[in-house]
Amino acid sequence: MKATHVKRAFKYRFYPTGAQAAELSRTFGCVRKVYNLALAARTEAWGRQERVNYHQTSAMLTAWKKTEEYAYLNDVSSVPLQQALRHLQVAFTNFFDKRAKYPRFKSRKRSRKSAEYTTSAFRFRNGRLTLAKMAEPLDIVWSRPLPEGASPSTVTVSQDPAGRWYVSLVVQDPTIQRLPAADTAVGIDVGLDHLLTLSTGGKITNPRHEREDRARLAQAQRQLARKAKGDGANRAKARRKVAKVYARIADRRRDHLHKLTTRLVREHQTIVIEDLSVRNMVKNRSLARAISDAAWSEFRGMLEYKAAWYGRDVIAVDRFFPSSKLCSTCGAVRSGMPLHIRTWTCAGCGASHDRDVNAARNLLAVGLTVSVCGAGVRPQRSTPGGQSATKQKTPRREP
Repeated sequence: MKATHVKRAFKYRFYPTGAQAAELSRTFGCVRKVYNLALAARTEAWGRQERVNYHQTSAMLTAWKKTEEYAYLNDVSSVPLQQALRHLQVAFTNFFDKRAKYPRFKSRKRSRKSAEYTTSAFRFRNGRLTLAKMAEPLDIVWSRPLPEGASPSTVTVSQDPAGRWYVSLVVQDPTIQRLPAADTAVGIDVGLDHLLTLSTGGKITNPRHEREDRARLAQAQRQLARKAKGDGANRAKARRKVAKVYARIADRRRDHLHKLTTRLVREHQTIVIEDLSVRNMVKNRSLARAISDAAWSEFRGMLEYKAAWYGRDVIAVDRFFPSSKLCSTCGAVRSGMPLHIRTWTCAGCGASHDRDVNAARNLLAVGLTVSVCGAGVRPQRSTPGGQSATKQKTPRREP
């Protein structure tokens, strides 16, 4: 097995002292303020058909620190403030390249609380991490060891809505090794009744984490709704209870997806999935809650980066490919396939199909064809009583 050096983030929970929590809270506020000030300046320049880059906003930051109004920016480390400007530059680059929408202002209540430190703003020695402007190291719970001899290049401190503090260390991880080449491939059809259906016929049950905690969540939300908006401390406590339920759901979901994607990557050389537009699918009010709980996008993201780590291939088939209506035995295409139909019989060859298993097998077949030929797949032939399949676009090939 060949080792590959990849940048990897190791996330740990920590428990700050009162002074550390106050310092970090000030830093979060300053980071948000600098980001919003720079975004406002760039938006104003954009209205004049001018572009402002990172270096210009960095000069603006220096000027802001010299004013009486924003003199408090000098009380925190300058590195997280500079990193906020770099993040804004990335956001604008993605916007100009049409990969994202125009950057939005950060809200005090809804934005993620985080600050990023580079090597000049922290000290890491003998497993003890000390941030700039702090006299004592953070009390980190080392739930797993860092790679031997690893030295963090960046450190990100964050606090989630449930009030939990986390530190994420980015290091070069030499322990990740490419797995030996395997001769297996699998097609995967995602769903709601079953989270995954494999081309091998196997099905993985959808845990429905949100449904399990729905009663607890509803109770916490009712308690929050009864708090008056001006009731600061009590309303904040009720809001945190709601956040804790959401955090429990997200943690369990993420743990399940990590175990699932790791197993799939270890067992199969090639994994074929469908390129679904989850953003559009959640607009369906009847299914939005269940689709969000299934976390198909998170599943795909984990699958892709782990495949890149371990030398596997992930192929995404175009969402308009009629995987459910296409007979995996003879290639006939059925004219319609409502969602309530879970099994069907092909009019052309008489083969009986489980809807999801058939879709997974079709995804695997077209994915392997694209992998070998390196081109799109031609439309399927028309069949009596059916219709021709939509032309398959060339799927995106992941590294």
